[in-house]
Amino acid sequence: MEKSVSTSDQRRSGSAFEVLSVFLKLGLTSFGGPVAHIGYFRREFVERRRWLNDETFSDLVGLCQFLPGPASSQAGFSIGLLRAGWLGGIAAWCGFTLPSIALLIVFAILAPSMGGPVGGGLIHGLKLVAVAVVSQAVWDMARRLCPDHRRAGIALGTIGILAVLTTVYAQLIVIVMGALLGIALCRTTTPKTLAAAQEHTQEFHVSRVAGAIALILFFVLLFGLPAVIAFDSTRAIRVFDAFYRSGAMVFGGGHVVLPLLQQETLATGWVSSNDFLAGYGAAQAVPGPLFTFAAFLGWIMTGTQGHAWGALLATAGIFLPGLLLVLAALPYWQALRARPSMAAMLSGVNAAVVGLLATALYSPVWTSAVHDKSDFAIAVAGFFLLTRWKNPPLAVVVLCALAGVAESVLH
Repeated sequence: MEKSVSTSDQRRSGSAFEVLSVFLKLGLTSFGGPVAHIGYFRREFVERRRWLNDETFSDLVGLCQFLPGPASSQAGFSIGLLRAGWLGGIAAWCGFTLPSIALLIVFAILAPSMGGPVGGGLIHGLKLVAVAVVSQAVWDMARRLCPDHRRAGIALGTIGILAVLTTVYAQLIVIVMGALLGIALCRTTTPKTLAAAQEHTQEFHVSRVAGAIALILFFVLLFGLPAVIAFDSTRAIRVFDAFYRSGAMVFGGGHVVLPLLQQETLATGWVSSNDFLAGYGAAQAVPGPLFTFAAFLGWIMTGTQGHAWGALLATAGIFLPGLLLVLAALPYWQALRARPSMAAMLSGVNAAVVGLLATALYSPVWTSAVHDKSDFAIAVAGFFLLTRWKNPPLAVVVLCALAGVAESVLH
């Protein structure tokens, strides 16, 4: 039976080193993109370590889905902030993000010599890991966030809308729809429930002044960088501006950033089409946030005073807007989340998130990984290892990767 989070567990603080060590492990093992990361985070921080309760975690995920940027990185940064203050937030981001950056840079260096059945099978096995992890996330979150007909209906409606919408803003549309339907249909929170929610509210160590500064900085950079380029169009400023605008305009996570990055890097001639596609494929196979694809692109660019400088500019540019926005939102989110209207809205948003997870499970996770009966068997085995036998994710990653290599060699 799943344990609840006690008040003493919620209020206990930790160190930045503790946060760094936990997120470093996740940064090395969290395959599958932002959807899978939500499942990893819930397993680690709600079920195992009990750093926050289920309601706080679900509401935090809903908030991050509202904001542009990488939702898993924003949620991870917020959890680190909750546990150990500002240093904890920085430690969480570094631990979760830097392994992926390092792996993609290594791939950029070694890519010409990789290939063959072993390399291809390894990447394919890691994609099958994503199928198992995302399936677990959908299963767990559907049981928790859609316990009645109304919220289940919102989730199903989300799936139906996403099946016909092709716009890059489809995720934002269904999140807004979930919020509106939640306000209309999910006002069932009693004063007693609200009092309990207020009692278990956890401090995110962000003042309203700090939130306002973060919001001002977000808009200053968004509109100020193009103005600076009009007077000083050096490559470094243009690169930072291009990736900053991409990170600021992405609603829907890592996969949605692809067309924006194509426009900013291919159309300008900064990278070739072959390099772009190879890097995107590698980003799918490494753990951590998909936004670290920017580090690969920055590394292979020319004219930015070196590979490392280009990777640094691209990475900082694409992650900074999402972090600034979550800092701006957290102080007000804490005050609003216990209100009946906000609780109802978040119930609708969380139900819509379940629909988003289910849709992402099919495409791109399932469609890019499961091609035959052998793939299906490996993915199902990974799912049961995670859900029924409670095996650690790292063990499932290793087993599925080896199975992918074996399948590729035998074929």
